[in-house]
Amino acid sequence: MRRAAAAGAVVLAAGAALLVPRSSPAPMHPGAAAAPALPPPVTPAFTPGTPRGLGSLRDVARWAPVDHAAPARAAPAAGAPVVARLARGTPEGTRNAVVVLRTATDVRGRPWALVRLPVLPNGSTGWIRRTALGGYGIVRTHFVVDLTRMEATLERAGRPVLRVPVGVGAPGWETPTGEFYVRNRLTRYRSPVYGPIAFGTSARSPHATDWPAGGFVGIHGTDRPDLVPGRVSHGCIRMRNADIRALARRMPVGTPVVIR
Repeated sequence: MRRAAAAGAVVLAAGAALLVPRSSPAPMHPGAAAAPALPPPVTPAFTPGTPRGLGSLRDVARWAPVDHAAPARAAPAAGAPVVARLARGTPEGTRNAVVVLRTATDVRGRPWALVRLPVLPNGSTGWIRRTALGGYGIVRTHFVVDLTRMEATLERAGRPVLRVPVGVGAPGWETPTGEFYVRNRLTRYRSPVYGPIAFGTSARSPHATDWPAGGFVGIHGTDRPDLVPGRVSHGCIRMRNADIRALARRMPVGTPVVIR
């Protein structure tokens, strides 16, 4: 063994370890540092509330735009008879839409939707592949027309929010009765006859089948408020212009329509 002259260390025989004096600090990895203390937890930005039920669905209706033309069938099956054909667009140049009554799957697990059809005879329904429709829209409004009283009521969640007098079909051009829906909203037909705004419905007049677009029943204004209420139209539902504007602020596309 031989004493080293430097650093006070002892060099042992070949293969022995280098002994570090007790006064020397323990070796440390370069760049290592004491870990900083963690900050205290922050107050959550969002705290979930108490879960609540969705409430009654009695006054809720579903509708969907037609994404592509498709046949409507008598049953939710690819081989069922075709009862009508749905186009993607309407004669007025808007996207076609249907109210969805219920859904089902076929034997292969494919989803179908039972929809109201904008065809004669009024009240027709049919099954369409769910893939032909866009996403669902939800409405809580209902529009009810009383032909005897010549009065229309818009309801939201089962409660009336607007009640106005209306003009309805004249003798020989009676407004059809039944269950329908608002298919589109139109503003480019502004005229003394149609007023500032019109809504297209799925109802069809059986007396005006040779009219352009097939005689769909509309809800619109008029520049002749003196004719309302009255039996003055070819089947459409007329309102005073102030009333149709008030309706337009409250009634969305897809709203079910009951004419009785």
